[in-house]
Amino acid sequence: MKRTRLLLAIAGLALFLPFAATAAGSWPSHIDLPNGFRPEGIAIGPGHTFYVGSIPTGAVVRGDLRTGTRSPLVPAQAGRAAIGVDVDNRGRLFVAGGPTGHGFVYDANTGANIADYDFTPGDPATFVNDVVVTRTAVWFTDSVRPFLYKIDIAPNGTLGGATAVPLTGDIVYQAGFNVNGIEATPNGRTLVIVQSNTGKVFTVNQSGVANEIDLGGATVSGDGLLLDGKTLYAVVRSPVDGVLVIELQPDLSSGTVVRTITDPDLDDPTTIDEFGDRLYAVNGRFSTPPTPDTPYWVTGLRK
Repeated sequence: MKRTRLLLAIAGLALFLPFAATAAGSWPSHIDLPNGFRPEGIAIGPGHTFYVGSIPTGAVVRGDLRTGTRSPLVPAQAGRAAIGVDVDNRGRLFVAGGPTGHGFVYDANTGANIADYDFTPGDPATFVNDVVVTRTAVWFTDSVRPFLYKIDIAPNGTLGGATAVPLTGDIVYQAGFNVNGIEATPNGRTLVIVQSNTGKVFTVNQSGVANEIDLGGATVSGDGLLLDGKTLYAVVRSPVDGVLVIELQPDLSSGTVVRTITDPDLDDPTTIDEFGDRLYAVNGRFSTPPTPDTPYWVTGLRK
């Protein structure tokens, strides 16, 4: 979530969105990533720049949605991994480190290391999966441990230390992969998470108390999330590869699955982000044996 929430000024947003909605229509809907890259997370930053991370190496590529070109940003580094990614408006790229138990912060322009947070010192049972940036904090999920990890952001943008926030309330961790994707409301006060192994979706407050969103019996065995107003998009790989569209009630207490966006170009999608009237999905291709020559790509989808 693997979804970026770019904190743009209101004036800039008003100018940006009409352009994005019209321009993206003629841009490539299939963007190749490096062969053998094994991607997972995607974040779209200022303009039409995108970032995609490599699960086993921690590398990150930066590309252009308009041209479909991309280049290396963060090199592969021993002992690192890249699962979910997000960017902020201060030029920082946040990366969930999966089984390393770490959260990494890079310069989104140069790829230089800024910070390395060890969320689970001494505990090998961890999988830091996704990340979302709000105005006052950065939040990471863990698919194995029932915690969210919070990094405070001071008013001047300085990053604070990491805090483990226990998940309580309606959510109950079980065997397997639990909390995966994470999103946030525009004010950052409410988080939205998906529990992959139960198919349940929850809101979470700043203290970690989770309340299940009533989907009327529907389940979301999802990965990455994207919250656009009161519409929640959830990446799914069963029974078909696609993106569920869920219309939420204003208080986020319930919602209805209204349709599924599919495309023949999708192959085990993992996460999504948005630009204008398009969603951009990373294809993890988990059912294809990985080799150094295995192709990977990003697929553009009409909302």
